[in-house]
Amino acid sequence: MERLQKYMARSGVASRRKSEELIATGHVKVNGMTVTEMGYKVSGNDIVEVDGKIVEIKDLCYLAMNKPRGIISSANDEKDRKTVISILPKELRDCRLFPVGRLDYDTKGIILLTNDGEFMNALVGPKSNLEKEYVVRVEGIFKKEDAKKIALGVNIGDYVTRKCYCELLSVDKENNSSSVKVIIKEGKYHQVKRMFSSIGFPVKRLTRTRFGEITIEGIAEGEVRYLTPHEVKRLLVQAKEVKTKK
Repeated sequence: MERLQKYMARSGVASRRKSEELIATGHVKVNGMTVTEMGYKVSGNDIVEVDGKIVEIKDLCYLAMNKPRGIISSANDEKDRKTVISILPKELRDCRLFPVGRLDYDTKGIILLTNDGEFMNALVGPKSNLEKEYVVRVEGIFKKEDAKKIALGVNIGDYVTRKCYCELLSVDKENNSSSVKVIIKEGKYHQVKRMFSSIGFPVKRLTRTRFGEITIEGIAEGEVRYLTPHEVKRLLVQAKEVKTKK
């Protein structure tokens, strides 16, 4: 027996938190009866429905994608634009996968996909300490002093970012641009772009090269690979780690 919201998360319906919202608002039935109780427990013999559709535990799937620019980090899009799910191989599109976190429409790089709501919640929840590494191409001549400002935390309007790692990689004086590496453990809306803009360096291109220990190395743009069981376990461990790696 397990709690209904956990069962739903394992089935790939949504994260545990979202599943709790669905239960509380009357979207869930167990054996034909609407359930709104958070502590309600179910077994494999119970019939669970969400909005009339039967929920079943499926084989859990964990993928890493090298997301191209111009792709939506969502399972579907109301404007009918391409999403990280719609560009998957046909055999994976019916696995009820969803992205772990988001990458902006114009940002490329590593993003994880899964049908395990518990896994997703552990990796992107407020208590997660997973590192996200980006290579940022900015307008202007970036200096080491600017990297220190980013590393110490900057005000992005409604929030002061936590300390992070920032390193100047190269400067292109001819094109008045610079390449910078930044490693953060947060995921605020447009955070990296807002961080650099706050100190006068608009972002021209943004690539996420690493999520935890998972990198885009060996994955062509738009392609995916399965995570190994060891990688899945490592991600869960890293999400709980406190020490920052530089």
